[in-house]
Amino acid sequence: AEQGFAPAQYNLGILYYSGQGVARDDTKAVYWYQKAADQGFAEAQNNLGLMYMNGFGVSQDPAKANEWFRKAAEQGYDVAQLNLGVSYAYGRGVPQDINQAVYWLQKSADQGNMNAIIVLRQLGY
Repeated sequence: AEQGFAPAQYNLGILYYSGQGVARDDTKAVYWYQKAADQGFAEAQNNLGLMYMNGFGVSQDPAKANEWFRKAAEQGYDVAQLNLGVSYAYGRGVPQDINQAVYWLQKSADQGNMNAIIVLRQLGY
């Protein structure tokens, strides 16, 4: 991770977030997610978005969360597509927009993401 390998940085972020093998530390999790996210690592971008959405290790900032979700979603990462779709469905950090919600949720659902399928059904799609 210290040598700049994004998958290792992402994994270290997960370890700090979950407290596996290290003391649980959201600030350190954000640090490592950020390193990997800045290199375009979609899973880290999504997790960094979650940290901003929930205010874990950073000040809560739903708009910034969605910026990270979008970066990962545009790379085709289904979990980020789900998260961005939910944000649009409920107006979390973005203006509520059902068309954008359905667009992103459908992209996620098309990859088999069951949570996206459930949200689409809840929205009547």
